Amino acid sequence: MNAALPDDARAVVVTASNRASAGVYADRSGQALAEGLRALGFTVEGPHVRPDDAAELEVVLLEAIGSGADVVVTTGGTGLSPTDVTPEATRRVLDREAPGIAEAVRRYGEGKVPTSVLSRGIAGTAGRTLVVNLPGSTGGVRDGLAVLGPLLPHVVSQLRGGDHA
Repeated sequence: MNAALPDDARAVVVTASNRASAGVYADRSGQALAEGLRALGFTVEGPHVRPDDAAELEVVLLEAIGSGADVVVTTGGTGLSPTDVTPEATRRVLDREAPGIAEAVRRYGEGKVPTSVLSRGIAGTAGRTLVVNLPGSTGGVRDGLAVLGPLLPHVVSQLRGGDHA
């Protein structure tokens, strides 16, 4: 995996949080995710902060995919709470799932935070866009970026039609 991230690589960040969308507290995980993706070389749009509502999340995901983003990464809404619906909204927009990515994110955090295995986040592709769900904490975002960072140049190359070199 020696691919370099293209100079024009674009990412969109979506935060799913009832409290952050209502202004009860600041969206720290979305900001951390946007900063982390910028550090990896992406031009980043967002975070777009939305409530935990599957229909609303589906709309913002479809808009992000339709914008031509290479990567759409969500934070929040992946837990076991009845209001956590990000995976369900994401599944509706995916063409193909990539379960190894979500498994790697959970596995990475497990040693430090045993409850990381409770995340129901998924990953997959919609057209030429990778969509990944990360937990709604800054620690979960950092762990997710540690896993995604080495993968994203290769993923973007592949989704843009690159070969398997």
